[in-house]
Amino acid sequence: MEKNTFATSAYIATSPETAFEYLCSLKNLDDWTLFSRMKEQVDEDTWIGSASGYHKNLYYHVKKLENPLFFGIEWHCGFEYQKYFQVYPVLLFPPDYIEPGTDEKGVYFHWLSFVDPRRQTQMIMQGIHTVHTSECRSLKAILERKAGYKQAAKGRYFIDTDTIYVDAPVEIGVKYLSNLRNMDEWAHLVRPFGEISPESGEFLDEYDQKVNISLRLHTLSKYYLLEQEYFYPDYQFYQRSVALLIPTAYAFGDPSAPGFILHQITFWKPGESLPHGKLQIEDFGAEAMNIKRMLEAKAGNLESFNRGMSYLPQTQELLVTASN
Repeated sequence: MEKNTFATSAYIATSPETAFEYLCSLKNLDDWTLFSRMKEQVDEDTWIGSASGYHKNLYYHVKKLENPLFFGIEWHCGFEYQKYFQVYPVLLFPPDYIEPGTDEKGVYFHWLSFVDPRRQTQMIMQGIHTVHTSECRSLKAILERKAGYKQAAKGRYFIDTDTIYVDAPVEIGVKYLSNLRNMDEWAHLVRPFGEISPESGEFLDEYDQKVNISLRLHTLSKYYLLEQEYFYPDYQFYQRSVALLIPTAYAFGDPSAPGFILHQITFWKPGESLPHGKLQIEDFGAEAMNIKRMLEAKAGNLESFNRGMSYLPQTQELLVTASN
């Protein structure tokens, strides 16, 4: 997994609209975070406030994401006004996005965090999982309490993720991954069965079962969202996953950082053993390694694959190369 990227998720028994409205207000960070306390409002979408990971104040900025499929925002942080080096995308998936036609209410909250390797401290790296997981629980409790709940509500699904760094221009990644005809190169569990268009086609899975696969690409803020849908017509079985392709320069606030982060978001039912489709997060992770290898080769970066799954600034890359 990409070691500079952190993902936190939860099912929240409130409406997507209510969750979105609450998250858009930076002042609400006072209520559910460990120590992000808004002290001075700078403009409509920006505050100066304290932070859990620093002994100094940060500028906090919120940006709404324009997307017809679900609600989303980004939080941005930095030490100077309008010079933000941390970005935190948040996506709010309604249940019927995960499972079309479901009667489940509520929303699935997914919070993605990036920590620039050049600005990391040991405390931030050692503490971010603990803090963000607990803050996510706090957010869930506040919104569910406002909805009248007395204890944590359980969703039908949980979110699991796989993240990898690809040392190739994001434009190459988008062009390659949004064309379904290329899937036969990087996916080892399905193979084409008949004519395949760039957006859809019929495949056979590892058990020779027919599966219709389709792709849809969306622009989201400064990055891309790619939907992948599997449908088994003989079994009426449906599975959807989402991949974000985020330029490394944007993720870490470093214009000189090459490549992109491939972050795959998947949905699973607790305790359920699936009969078809991707059966485990490792199926996504294995394909991501193949994608990384092929795209980096296309970009001429043959040594990048040897350095592993995570982004390294150039100075760290030189140290790693020298030690091998």
